[in-house]
Amino acid sequence: MSSELLAPLDLAFWHLESDGHPMHLGALALFAPAEGAPRTGGPFDEEVRELLAQRASAIRRLRMRVQDVLVPVGGAVWAVDKDFDVQRHVHHVRLPVGDFRAEAAAVAGELMERPLARGLPPWEMYLLTAEPDGPFAVLVKLHHALADGMRAVAIGAGIFDEIAGALNHGRSRAARTGPAPERPWFSDPARLIGFARDRIDDFGRAVGVSASVVRASRFDPRGLPALTAGSSGTRRLGTVILDLEDVRSVRRETGGTANDVLLAVVAGGLRRWAHLRGEQLPASGPRALVPVSRRRPGSPPGSGNKLSAYLLELPVAEPDPRLRLAAVRTAMDRNKAAGPSRGPGALAVLADQLPPLAHRFGAPFAQGAARMLFDVLVTSVPLPRSALSVGGRPLQEIYPMAPLPRGQALAVALSTYGGNVHVGLVADGKAVPDLDLLAQGLRDELAELRQLAP
Repeated sequence: MSSELLAPLDLAFWHLESDGHPMHLGALALFAPAEGAPRTGGPFDEEVRELLAQRASAIRRLRMRVQDVLVPVGGAVWAVDKDFDVQRHVHHVRLPVGDFRAEAAAVAGELMERPLARGLPPWEMYLLTAEPDGPFAVLVKLHHALADGMRAVAIGAGIFDEIAGALNHGRSRAARTGPAPERPWFSDPARLIGFARDRIDDFGRAVGVSASVVRASRFDPRGLPALTAGSSGTRRLGTVILDLEDVRSVRRETGGTANDVLLAVVAGGLRRWAHLRGEQLPASGPRALVPVSRRRPGSPPGSGNKLSAYLLELPVAEPDPRLRLAAVRTAMDRNKAAGPSRGPGALAVLADQLPPLAHRFGAPFAQGAARMLFDVLVTSVPLPRSALSVGGRPLQEIYPMAPLPRGQALAVALSTYGGNVHVGLVADGKAVPDLDLLAQGLRDELAELRQLAP
């Protein structure tokens, strides 16, 4: 049986999980039936569910589960599940008839509360339907140990018509040539030596990052009260659609990047939300963790998480939207100049240098570290630019969802598709019961920035 050692960061995500704070990410995709879409003659719900199951079972990564090993001590490997049954992972949920997007988001939030089974490949997929032949949604849950944002997209894309066809062609060619022989990672002495050498070479960098993390840690929360409230483990999902052309217009007028504009929209949205709640604005912060990929441009997704992050003080106390955007742009330029592998935001880089045993026994202590470093996660998830569909039904909206670590009440994830930016707001259901107000704040903030741009 072939196996693959979990990278240190993957192992960290695996052990950071608890029943009340699952560490899976996800996406909610909404589809509309297409005129003249091919049908098999069977029930619509069952037809789509079987198609999803068929395509998911063809993705080799989704057949892998986590298995403990003796060497390295405390480590684990990805191993093929010999008893894999895709029907354990693909489910159908019937929604009440009504506002389909709202009903799908409500159910998706509840489903995101549930941890993934530890003894199975760590993923689930849910088909959400209401009326026969009406719109439907697909919720995908992937454990963060299985994938970071870019790899999650690469894995999840296999359910789409446009990607599944290309994958089937590649598998057919591989079947003709025969797969390359695989051996367990520990059977190659050269790999063992290389593994040890890499750990030694990275030790100095780990010490530097550790010092930065300690200096940046805070023992006095200074964010918005809702974001510093104790977490309950409940989940709510909010959705927002922003016009991509509005974002680009603001960027052309003010400079910087589209991501700078979106981060400023989040800052302004939080400010508006706090005013509606009657909360006092903090003098500085809240602090956002902004994940960045350490994969080289153009490189394949590969296995294992390759993440770092920047820390960004969101200027919610600044009343002028233009000055908020300028402050965000200046801070992000400073972060980029330092690079993703340095500074206190590079906590993931530090985790990548620790031995497996440290992740296994240090997880209870690490669970509280997030609260001392940042108040809200804001991440961008790239998607294919081409139009996508499932079974001939076009994808209309897709909302990424980030995990909430212990002590966190809000995570903001953004993806661009079909000329829009789709924002998934994942919140603790008790700490943030009014996600609709925050969603409106984001829309209003972009509208005001757009009005200020000629």
